[in-house]
Amino acid sequence: MADIHTRIDGQIGRITLTRPKALNALSYEMCLEIEKALDAWATDDAVKMVLLDAEGERAFCAGGDIAAMYEAGTKGEYEIARTFWRDEYRMNARLFNFPKPVASLMQGFTMGGGVGIGCHGSHRVVGESSQIAMPETGIGLIPDVGGTLILGRAPGRIGEYLGATGGRIGPADAIHAGFADYFVPEEKWAALTAELAQTGDWEAIDRAAEKAPDGVLAAQQDEIDTLFAGDGLTDVLNALNGADSDFAAKALKTLNRVSPLSAGCTIELVHRARATDDIKKALEQEFRFTYRSMDMGDFLEGVRAQIIDKDRNPTWKHGSPAEVTSLEITQMLLPLGDDALKI
Repeated sequence: MADIHTRIDGQIGRITLTRPKALNALSYEMCLEIEKALDAWATDDAVKMVLLDAEGERAFCAGGDIAAMYEAGTKGEYEIARTFWRDEYRMNARLFNFPKPVASLMQGFTMGGGVGIGCHGSHRVVGESSQIAMPETGIGLIPDVGGTLILGRAPGRIGEYLGATGGRIGPADAIHAGFADYFVPEEKWAALTAELAQTGDWEAIDRAAEKAPDGVLAAQQDEIDTLFAGDGLTDVLNALNGADSDFAAKALKTLNRVSPLSAGCTIELVHRARATDDIKKALEQEFRFTYRSMDMGDFLEGVRAQIIDKDRNPTWKHGSPAEVTSLEITQMLLPLGDDALKI
């Protein structure tokens, strides 16, 4: 199909996103194509490893194609989005558990759904332009596509911080937080890709890797761990309000801008993912929220404000983060019974 190119290139299976004008946003059909390729290559001895890359300089993949979900959701056709998420999450789990090495070259923006395909492999590469984020709380969602597991595995309380605020991070911080493994200067990517295709030797990535330019998260680690250590959103808010630092003030400002319900559920989901450390369980928990996000959450209003009307002025269900109750968070994350995600 026009938006994605899957093929065997020498000794590797290659998946290239080809929607650069749309920042390689992931459509439903693209998700199915990725899963189809993975299923074919898992037992194909001619394929030594898989490489995911993308056309264009601005983005590896800036997220899922949520405009179509919004259009269906405003008509009450919730099952269209739920089907997208079901099948996307199943593909994310396939990538995470793929029996061969999976490398990704993530230039520019890698956000949301892009994290779900770029950050679950074994050899995750960033370069100078890389900007990684899970900004879903800003549109009334939670970090999904297995993002809560990555956040749960991040050092200290970085997962709660990045997940709730949607913070964007560069190459060194992406490696520190566990979204990436290697920094390779982007001028080397073409030669590295050619070597991988010719040899199928994934250790070529180790040989090409260099030290990333300095980031900021490592220096902020102690403060993040202190401020985001609470059991829930209320504890985090209390800590931020009681702190006297520029970092705390900025984090608090961001939390007052995103969906309060999404921020509260994100912190809870990161805690749960950390406790279980299982991709399927993380995805199943995430689906509980996304399944309810249109009729019980802020998703439609968040997309309207950020993507459709672009007025950047959403009217959330809660006036402030302090108004979210633990009962409301529990209700968003209750088991779905027969509608539960099955992988």
